[in-house]
Amino acid sequence: MNPPAVARTPLAVVTVAVFAVMVIGSRNYGYFFDEAYFVVAGRDHPAAGYFDQPPLVPLLAGALDSLAHGNLVVLRLPATLAVTAITLLSGLIARELGGRGWAQVFAAAAVAMSLVSSVGHWLATYSLDPLWWTILFYLLVRWTRTRDDRLLLLAGAVTALSLLTKFLVPALWIAVAVGALACGPRRLLTRPALWGGAAIAVVAVVPTLWWQAGHDWAYTRMGAVVRAEWPGGAGFALVGLFGAGLLIGLPLLLAGVVSLLRSGRYRYLGVAVVLVVAAIVLTHGRAYYLASVYALPMAAGAVAVQRWAANRIAGRTVRRRVTSAVAALVLIASAASWVWSSPVWPQQVAQRLPAAPFRAPASMVIDGDTMLQDLGHTVIDAYRSLSPQERQNLAIVAESYPFAAAVDFYGRDAGLPRAYSGHRAYYYFGRPADDTAAVLWIGDPSSVLDGAFTHRRAVQPPGAEGDPVAQLYTGRTQPWATLWEALRAQ
Repeated sequence: MNPPAVARTPLAVVTVAVFAVMVIGSRNYGYFFDEAYFVVAGRDHPAAGYFDQPPLVPLLAGALDSLAHGNLVVLRLPATLAVTAITLLSGLIARELGGRGWAQVFAAAAVAMSLVSSVGHWLATYSLDPLWWTILFYLLVRWTRTRDDRLLLLAGAVTALSLLTKFLVPALWIAVAVGALACGPRRLLTRPALWGGAAIAVVAVVPTLWWQAGHDWAYTRMGAVVRAEWPGGAGFALVGLFGAGLLIGLPLLLAGVVSLLRSGRYRYLGVAVVLVVAAIVLTHGRAYYLASVYALPMAAGAVAVQRWAANRIAGRTVRRRVTSAVAALVLIASAASWVWSSPVWPQQVAQRLPAAPFRAPASMVIDGDTMLQDLGHTVIDAYRSLSPQERQNLAIVAESYPFAAAVDFYGRDAGLPRAYSGHRAYYYFGRPADDTAAVLWIGDPSSVLDGAFTHRRAVQPPGAEGDPVAQLYTGRTQPWATLWEALRAQ
């Protein structure tokens, strides 16, 4: 049975509107610390792999910064396009599931106004990976209807892109396999095209696996890092619920999961969604991982609600008009709330805007986007306040990778030497030279350095307020080979 027609004009309007909002927001307000880190990693330390992620996003960020240094719109364009594509694909998934016009529109709008667009403000692994998962959901739904095995080969190529972005997509495929074995179609797992696609994914990720093997499988340590940041069940649920969107997204999400589990044809995908969410919770994963899962259940929920409404209003003109009016008002209210909370406003305006109900205010984005720039300029001033003698044989060492990224990103144009850090991926970027005699430490005073140097003084540049962010250590008493291992942190 062929699916309904694509709601071309309404879907185009929603997709273009989302693209416009994302582009406008991408101009503001500065570089997030992850973005600066990705730029530095890909630009200054290109590699086949990194401690904390595969190479795609760092290499992409480094290339875009080299192409248009300092241009936020260009740097964030892949994330902007990802959110736009997810919006369109969500509507197309609803169409594959049998949804007509407004079901496609509601699915697209609900996903666009969810956590997907919140993380899509930045170029990061967590803004691109939801795109690959959404494409996979679309391909699997379409394959279930058409049995066109070429879709499975394409799914392998998309899986390769996902593996080069994050290492999470195997969880999806394991969940899909369990769902197919339990509910059918079991023939999915015997298709040569599926295994051909798997081979494509494996071959694509070999260089990254080679890098990991040569660095003691560094990424395996990230599990402990993520678990240590677990906000607790209540905190996770809060982000997941609010991230879905309480007015439209969450109701569609819940309705969609129920609808998928009740469906004979697509039950295996409903099982997969439940298993993936359970795995994220049980392994204490980050709440924003859920953004990768939203598209399918929200699309299924939009279709389920449309069918329920059609049965309720069949042959009743007044009820149909009232239902349509209410649906339109809900959509408009949600869109207004989303735009109100988006980082599209000038900084001075956004700082004064009150928060929309059940949404984080745009001022929160300002805090994240400007903190790194302020730190970078403070470090530049601190370094410049040192005498020429103090700068000799001196290395800038940061307590954490965001601090180091701030120095490397903003300090490069100001003539500062590169930064070092023993934190996470920066540890693998190398340590100071053996003859380095002094350290400008960025962060709170270090007990490790206190024991390895004879003198420490706070460095507060003229006009700076608050506690000093830099400490000057002189009189080194330990070799760097020993000291560097002591500074290593995760």
